[in-house]
Amino acid sequence: MNNTDQNDRTGFYPWAVWGLAALFYCYGFFQRVAPSVMVDELMADFAVSAAILGNLSAFYFYAYASLQLPIGVMVDHWGARRMLVGAALMCGLGSLMFAKADGLMMAYAGRLLIGAGAGFSWVGALKLASQWLPPKRFAMVSGMTLMLGMMGAVAGQAPLSAAVSAFGWRGTLNVAAFVAFAIAVLIWLIVRDKAPDLIAQQKQNDVSAQTAGLLSGLKLTLKNPQSWYAAVFGGAMTAPMLSFAGLWGVPYLMEVYGLERPAAAASTSMMLIGWAIGAPLAGWASDFIRSRRLPMLIGAFMALFIFAIILFVPGLSLTMIRGLLLLQGFFSGSMVICFAIGREHNKSNSAGATLAFVNTVVMASGALFQPLIGWLLDLNWDGAIRAGSRVYSADAYQTAFISLIVCGVTATLMGLLLRETHCRNVSADAD
Repeated sequence: MNNTDQNDRTGFYPWAVWGLAALFYCYGFFQRVAPSVMVDELMADFAVSAAILGNLSAFYFYAYASLQLPIGVMVDHWGARRMLVGAALMCGLGSLMFAKADGLMMAYAGRLLIGAGAGFSWVGALKLASQWLPPKRFAMVSGMTLMLGMMGAVAGQAPLSAAVSAFGWRGTLNVAAFVAFAIAVLIWLIVRDKAPDLIAQQKQNDVSAQTAGLLSGLKLTLKNPQSWYAAVFGGAMTAPMLSFAGLWGVPYLMEVYGLERPAAAASTSMMLIGWAIGAPLAGWASDFIRSRRLPMLIGAFMALFIFAIILFVPGLSLTMIRGLLLLQGFFSGSMVICFAIGREHNKSNSAGATLAFVNTVVMASGALFQPLIGWLLDLNWDGAIRAGSRVYSADAYQTAFISLIVCGVTATLMGLLLRETHCRNVSADAD
């Protein structure tokens, strides 16, 4: 990559800068859902129950969610390039530790490192997009980044299931570790934090001032009930994707519908594909009709209704299951509007704190519901064991997944409590 390329903000190079960061986000999503196709192997190898497995998987979210507030300041102060390189190395090290773990403590540490590293990917990708690409492209690029993330999640279903069957879960995660290391090298060699014209215009902000600004904005955000309604809406809409598609959907479909693991993984992938399609369309529709609440309420109600059909209607064909999961993901994609409406209910100079708070709650839903569903499965376990791991009945899964029905009801309620903004800042103190 020559200097002429790197000085041009209109050519290929800016897209390569963003694309590498987005590739890392894709990788992080792959790691996020990877345990869903390893449930039986992990339970057998570590001799754990569903509750402990849910907690093990959720260690990713513990790190990811807890770091969202400081990550923004760190990326602003030290630059996206350095932070993303370190984060990718962290993911690689975590994947190696998890693959080689001979006990729960090492496995916990591995998942924690993966989540901590992946936590930088979304912020880093959008930061680089804002520095290298035209502002008018930012919304489109945000949607493209999310779509790439969902592609990573899809890769973490059926393709990963085939790899686990062929090479074992440990061998597969060893390879995944070296993919992260390769991404780190590429980011270091190719990515630069800012376009040259921006370097001349911008001065590095003092980290203490950034931190003070973030904390001040966070205080105002937390005092606003609308911020909480938006954040809880996002978390409640995201929980089924993170908990069902991200962990418990594959074993559920294998046990209740008798599917082989590749077929079950391909089925849960439909929810992720639906999400990838629905999220950008929901954002576009919201902007087009100048309404936030209407698409949020439609999405919440339809996602709830469809998931209830999946859970309570017996004897569904494989085609119907996949179609319903696709639609459930499609309507769940309306959760992306929670970021816009949350920002529009707060002062513009609190936007960073508002987005960080909403994203923290969204990711915390995975940290809460993955182990909660595991605990509910253990609570309703009938004692069956197969190949060294616990087997849960259809009734046990149905009881556990009622918690996700509650999420749908909660999201609908939050949508009703939110005030319409008509796509503009409605804060009383708006700048």
